[in-house]
Order: sequence, then C-alpha cells, then structure tokens
Amino acid sequence: MVVTDDRRIADACRSMANQGRRIKDGAWLEHVRLGYNYRTSELTAALGIAQLSRIDRLLARRERVARLYSRLLAEVPQIRTPYQVPDVRMSWFVYVVRLTEDYTRRGRDRVLEWLRARGIECSNYFRPIHLQPFYREELGTRRGDFPVAESVGDRTIALPFHGLLTRQQVERVVGTLKKVLSGQWRHSPSIPTSRIRPARAA
Repeated sequence: MVVTDDRRIADACRSMANQGRRIKDGAWLEHVRLGYNYRTSELTAALGIAQLSRIDRLLARRERVARLYSRLLAEVPQIRTPYQVPDVRMSWFVYVVRLTEDYTRRGRDRVLEWLRARGIECSNYFRPIHLQPFYREELGTRRGDFPVAESVGDRTIALPFHGLLTRQQVERVVGTLKKVLSGQWRHSPSIPTSRIRPARAA
C-alpha cells in the first residue's frame, strides 16, 4: 500500500501496478513504463478486510512474543536485542538479534548450524542491499563498500517468530541459544526431535 498526496507519485504507482499502462487519457493498450500485474482482486481485498478486523489481536500476539524474547535475552552478553523506539508500535514481522562484534560471519553461521541441529529453525537476516545479486550486477557494488552494514549483516540471527509461539517454546529457543553461545551444547546428551519453526499463519 502506498499513501501519498502527490498526484505524480499516485499515477506512477497505479501505472506500475497495472502493467505499466498510461493512466491518463484511458490509453489501455499503451505501456509507458516497466510494470507488473499488482491489481488487487476482489478475493484478496476481502481477505485483507477480514484480516484488518483482527489486526489489533494479531499485533498483540506478536508483541507478547517479542517482549518475552527481549526480556529473556536481555542478560545474554553475546546478544543485542532489537531496539524499539518509545511510543511507537511495531508490527514485529520478524525478531532479529545481533551477535556482538566478537563474532564473524563464519562464527554466526556456525551458531546457526548448531541451533538448527537442535531443532531451532533460524536464519541469517539478512545480507545488505548492496550485496544482493541485482545491485552487484547493476551497480557494481561489492563487499567493502559499506563496512558497517556488512558487519551488522554478518552477525544477525532471525529467531523463530510468530504470534502463536508459547512461552515454553520461546524459553526453549533462548535456552538453546544460551547453551550454544556458552559452549554447553558440546555436553548436550541428546538432540530434540521436535522443531520450532520460524513462521506460521497467526
């Protein structure tokens, strides 16, 4: 969704969402820019309206999980939790922590491997924009161009996150992460068979 009071931006968005067609003059078969078929169907609109009717409940569930994560991870020295701007309500699409600067990308990747081996489905999140293939090819950017963004991107971990995670599941994720970071994973007698997944409809 794009909200603007600039008619030029509004027309450009409508055009790009409608296969690049010219908006003015009703020239349906005239394409003036690269566009896409982003026209919203009636079914999609109906689903969106239904979801909006429960948006407060959905956001509250996610906020509960995020706050629990932040509270349980607050005292873990190797972890930096997400910063939340005061008086701003976040949608909490994902919950991403950052390892301290003691860790390299390889070290972070090892942490991910150990977590996954113990049933915690997590991921890096995510490679800086200038290192994405499209921008590297189109703009010629490369590693070293933006070292701060690269350093942060090399140390991020997206933990399992959705509104239906239970306190027990969050505690298991955090407990496993603590063991991995402290080296206690080496003495774990067994690996759980159940997996905590990163996302689901909630």
